Formats: sequence, structure tokens, C-alpha cells
Amino acid sequence: MTQKDITFVADFLTEHFNEAPELYNRKGKYFNVERVGQYLKDEDDDLVSPPNTEGNQWFNFLKNSTHLKESPLLFPYYPEKSLHFVKKQMEGVIDQCLQKPADVIGKSVHQAFCMSLYKISQSEDSAPQLFKLPFLWNDKASNIHYVLFTILESSISKIYILRRHTDTSRSVSNGILAVEFGNFLNNSINESSDSRCYSCLDAHFYDDETVTVVLKESVEQEGKERILAQLPLS
Repeated sequence: MTQKDITFVADFLTEHFNEAPELYNRKGKYFNVERVGQYLKDEDDDLVSPPNTEGNQWFNFLKNSTHLKESPLLFPYYPEKSLHFVKKQMEGVIDQCLQKPADVIGKSVHQAFCMSLYKISQSEDSAPQLFKLPFLWNDKASNIHYVLFTILESSISKIYILRRHTDTSRSVSNGILAVEFGNFLNNSINESSDSRCYSCLDAHFYDDETVTVVLKESVEQEGKERILAQLPLS
């Protein structure tokens, strides 16, 4: 160690671990604790060495402000408490703020309709995951909700589009329909339908009028395994 290191450690011990007679009556607190660590203790006791806020511009500003001094928008300051205590106080306030909206939103949600998408055997212990790729889109201009998804056992070459009006009392034509890709990308009628069949790997709405899909060729060939296509919703 250099002399500078030794001096640094000695100064630290001198400043933070001097005897503190005023603390003798407190259990186990005969010395000043390190000033950073006291803020992180998992306890609600007062700080042994509270910070000196004299000359702090923010506190002086609040003290001299008639409107901000008692403002409910400012989180109260606890100069004698650790960050652990302040964290618990803040979590309690946040939970209280979120509870009312959660109750209101929860009570306003109800089932608009029920549609059976597929059936599975009830004898199976664990139901297979047949519903895949659910993607939601809201067309604000037409006030219509869309859901894109695939059903694995139904047909790997189909993508389903479910749409509902945001006003649950209204309905839209073709509430659910399926788009089958199959072999629509064949270059000629001579190509075998089995050799150029496509399934959907992923699908998202690009905008209100366009759907973007990632297609996979069933019979993989080098350089032709994936296709990115944009389809008009119409």
C-alpha cells in the first residue's frame, strides 16, 4: 500500500468511526456507521447520521414556496429514515393509486360473445396447444378489433382473422374467416401442389389495410425456405 492509501483509510476511520457518546444509550450503536450503508439497511429505525440539508437549494425552494410547501403532488421527505423505509412508503402510495382503477376496469370487463374454435378429446390428460400466434390490432378509423391466429391441427397452411366491432352491440360481416396459402405461389400449373405448399410462421398487421406474413415452404429447398409477404386485408 502507498502512503496515500493508508492516509485515505485512516481519514475514513477517523471521520466515520469516532466515539459518539450521545449514542451510548442506543443498543449496539457506539460508533457512527458508514454514511452510505445506513441508507440501505433493511430496518425502519432512524438514521444514525442523518444528512445535513442546510443550504440545499431544493429544500430552500420548497420552504419559500407557498404553493409547493403543502402540495399533495410532492412525495413527503423523511430526513431521518433510510431508503428502505421510503421505498415501502412509496410502494404503499402506488398500490393505493392503482387499486381504484383496477377495481373499476375489472368490473367493466364482460364477455361479449363466445365462439368455439376447436374441440379436443376430454380423455387426454394435458390438452395440446393448438392456438398459436395471437396478434391483436385495433383499426381506430373503422372501430374494429382484429385478432390473427393459427390453429395447428386444423391446417398449417391457414391463418385465421377474427374481427369484432368495438361497440359490442354491433356486428361486422364475416366475423371470422380463414386465408389458406397452400400452393398459391406456384410458378406454373405443371408444378406439383405438394412440392410448393406453404405454412405460416408468423403474422402481424402492417397497417389498417395490410397484413404481413412470414411463410415457410413445406418441402425445404436451399434459398427458398422462407417468404415475407404483404397481403391486402380486402
